[in-house]
Amino acid sequence: MDEKQRFSLKKKIKEISEKKARHTELVSVYIPAGFHIQKVIDQIDSEASTARNIKSASTRKNVTAALEKMARELRNLGKTPEHGLAAFSGNVSERQGVQDIKYWSIEPPEDISSRVYKCGQKFFIEPLEDMLEHKDTYGIVLLDRREANIAILKGKNINTIHTFSSAVPGKYKAGGQSAARFARVRENLARVFYQKVANTVNNEFNPQMMTLKGILVGGPGPSKEEFYNENFLNQEIKDKVISVVDVGYVGDQGLQEVVDKSQDILANEALVKEKQAAERFFRVLGKTRDLATYGEEKVRKAIKMGAVESILITDTFNENQIEEISNLVEAQGGGWVIIDKDGRDGKTLDGLGGIGAILRYKLQL
Repeated sequence: MDEKQRFSLKKKIKEISEKKARHTELVSVYIPAGFHIQKVIDQIDSEASTARNIKSASTRKNVTAALEKMARELRNLGKTPEHGLAAFSGNVSERQGVQDIKYWSIEPPEDISSRVYKCGQKFFIEPLEDMLEHKDTYGIVLLDRREANIAILKGKNINTIHTFSSAVPGKYKAGGQSAARFARVRENLARVFYQKVANTVNNEFNPQMMTLKGILVGGPGPSKEEFYNENFLNQEIKDKVISVVDVGYVGDQGLQEVVDKSQDILANEALVKEKQAAERFFRVLGKTRDLATYGEEKVRKAIKMGAVESILITDTFNENQIEEISNLVEAQGGGWVIIDKDGRDGKTLDGLGGIGAILRYKLQL
């Protein structure tokens, strides 16, 4: 899901989430990708027949009208869109006794996986909200000298793909061996184990095989540093490591602890694009002032002249303003990034009017 799709979905969710009924009469339907739309229409027709038995006259009238409206709209649509469909229908009038049946449909940027029919006082939007969660993929390497786990983190799900056990003996001294010799044996076996784990990591996390946002390394004791600091990992894999954390365990408990202790870093990763865009804008503004501008009036003037390469806009602006301005920029082949108004860069940009632009050529505005 790209920035524009995420923004558009968020805007639609906000609009729908604000609607509320006095009774259980708002209908939400989710149609999975590939599911035959006629089967859903048949179910809605059946629900409409059942709704005619509702005792409350006003609720009966509103539920029946909502279902009939939805059935008509789905018939007009004809087939299920590529990623499925989320449809919402109901009386959203704020005046008691007045009927105002509205219908919304959302073709999501990601597949809808489950079929849902719900009738409530609010529209059921949780599946769409789940899509807004960042679901970047991260690799996890967890190890000590006795065990190692390789896992994938996607969204909130941790999936272990490899588990290893080593031949490294405990710290007790084997009979007949000098302490120095025994230490060397343990060290050599540990290196063999690290290399075995690294070979699998290098293969599994190869950029040609898997696109990762980053790699988390963790474990109890010094093993994780020994593994990371020496040349066991390919450089392109090593460059992906964004966190090396100390945890108390290996196995499932340790994997969860790695994720928990990396939350700040994972959150920051989601803001990397935002931060890089802000840093570039302020750098250009400081060095070559005529190649950057700020404030809504000047930015709009630059857009009209076709001079904007990209804009930064804080979420101080409302959704309609952001959509309008971003569409104007996109029409000229430009890019845009929304900056969190509560972050340091957002606060600085808000002090400049909440919007800034990097220009394609020098302008004095």
